[in-house]
Amino acid sequence: MSGSAAGVERRPGRLRRMLDRLTSTHEELHAEELLHDSQRLGCTKIVDVVERDLITVGGTLRTVTFRPRAGVPALEAELYDGSGALSVVWLGRRRIAGIEPGRQLVAYGRVSTAQGRPVLFNPRYELRPVGRE
Repeated sequence: MSGSAAGVERRPGRLRRMLDRLTSTHEELHAEELLHDSQRLGCTKIVDVVERDLITVGGTLRTVTFRPRAGVPALEAELYDGSGALSVVWLGRRRIAGIEPGRQLVAYGRVSTAQGRPVLFNPRYELRPVGRE
């Protein structure tokens, strides 16, 4: 009898997960998918990055803005992986082909912090394919 009781306990858990998935917002599902994709690539979760660590992070570029910093041109982007966001800054650049909102990117670099937010300055990067295969 205890075997059937254990089976009953598991079913609500699965049912709950299914219902949570069905009632999740589009943003929550997108965040979950982004996080899964970045972890599959071996990336560090943005929420877990530590200042001065050399990291690989992946995600979607939410915004891309040209912002001069101390008279030097700078292209600044926000990278989001489902767990959090960080800034990616390319000093001396006004524009980079392929760096645009909605594009998937994997970046490699050393973490800094600016105004309490993690930042990668002039990272090496790889643009991910636009379409899913």
